[in-house]
Formats: sequence, structure tokens, C-alpha cells
Amino acid sequence: MFKALKRWWKYLGAALSGKLEEAADPKIQLEQAIREAQDQHRRLTEQAANVIAQQKQTQMRLDRATADLEKINGSARQALLLSDEAAKANDAAKMQQFNQAAEGFANRLVALENEVAGLRSMLLEQARNADNAKAAVQQNSMALQQKLSERQKLLSQLDQAKMQEQMNKAMSQLSASVGDDVPTFAEVQAKIETRLAKAQGMADLTSTSVESGMLEVQQAQMNAEAQSRLSELRTQLGLATPSVAAPAESATETGTPATEPPTP
Repeated sequence: MFKALKRWWKYLGAALSGKLEEAADPKIQLEQAIREAQDQHRRLTEQAANVIAQQKQTQMRLDRATADLEKINGSARQALLLSDEAAKANDAAKMQQFNQAAEGFANRLVALENEVAGLRSMLLEQARNADNAKAAVQQNSMALQQKLSERQKLLSQLDQAKMQEQMNKAMSQLSASVGDDVPTFAEVQAKIETRLAKAQGMADLTSTSVESGMLEVQQAQMNAEAQSRLSELRTQLGLATPSVAAPAESATETGTPATEPPTP
């Protein structure tokens, strides 16, 4: 039972993490990553500064101990010289006093020599640590600069991706139905083209009918003018107007020459 609950809890956590990842804005996530990298570089720089500060402090302690060593060494030498002068002057009290002082200086000299040796060893170790810290800061700085230079490129790619997604969405809406009550773009286009073709067909029919009527009127007018002209010619020739014109038309169609009217 406990294993099942644990497994379910892990599954739920992974599902929620996936949902959050899908809903997260990549631009905000990029800024968070850059900010985290900058904070990490700042912490690394502070740690490196502490390591270098320890090296500086050890160097100052070594310099001070070295100066004290030289000073104590000089004092011990001076005490021995004074003790020797007192011995030559047969001044036992002064000789003893200077010998005790020389011994005190010698004890301090030994302690300072040990301290200087320890500080020098420590300084070498801290110098290596400081060099490593400087190298780490430099490498991390280069990595941070590279991330900063790539940020603009990633933001540009993100904008391009968003634009392409919007374009894909718009193109899919043009070719796919957006609802039961809303026609597609292709359906609307076909409907409009059908109406246009039908309207153009009706216009062609109307134009043909009008032109046909006009031609008939023109032909009737020409026929009337021709008959009037023939009537005038017959009157000039003194011919009678024929009652039926069919035989003449038949003769003309069969190739039989019609009787030519006499020349006046």
C-alpha cells in the first residue's frame, strides 16, 4: 500500500511538473536561467575574493613576522656584543644581564623562525588556491558572457517560433472548419464562385436575347426597304406587282434562269 501511494505521488508530481512546463513562458524561463547564472557567478566571485583575501592576509603576516625576525635577530646580536664588552670590563652583573637578554631574544627568534616557516608554507597553499579561484572565475565569466550573447539569439528564435505558430494556426483555420455553424474559407469561396458564374451566365443569356431581337428588327427593316425599292423599279418599268413570289424563288433555287424584264 505504501509503495503504491509513493508511486502515485511521484506520478502526480511528474504530471504537475509537465503541466507547469507546458504553461511556462520560455522567455521568462530564459530570463530566470540568466539571472541564476549571474547569481552563481557573483557567489563564485565572492568565494574567490575570500580565498585571495586570505592569501593577502597571510602575506601581510609573513611580511610582519619576517620584519620582526630581522629585528629580534639584530637585538640578539647586540645583546651578545654588550655581554662580551661587559666581560672584558670585568663587569659580571652587566655580562649576566646581557646574556639573559640575548637568551630571551634567541627564544623569540626561534619562535619567529617557526612562525615564518609555517606562514610561508600556508602562503604557498593559499597562492595555489587563489590561482585556482581566479581561473574558475575567469572560466565562469566566459561562460556567462556566452550565455548573455546567446540570449538575444534565443529570444529572436522564440519570436520566430511564435510567429510561425500563429501562421500555422491561421492557415489551419482557412482550410479547416471552425465550428458547426461556421463555414470554412473553401466553402465560402466555392459559394461565391458559384453565384458569380451563375450571374455571368444570366448576363450572357440576357445579352444574347437583346442582340437577337435587335438583329431581327434590323433584318425586317432591310427587307422592307428592299421591297420598297423593288416596287419603285417595277413602277418605273411598268410592270405589275406579282401576287406570289414563291415560283421565282423556286426557280432561282433550282438554277432555272428567270425571265429578264425588257430594257426600257
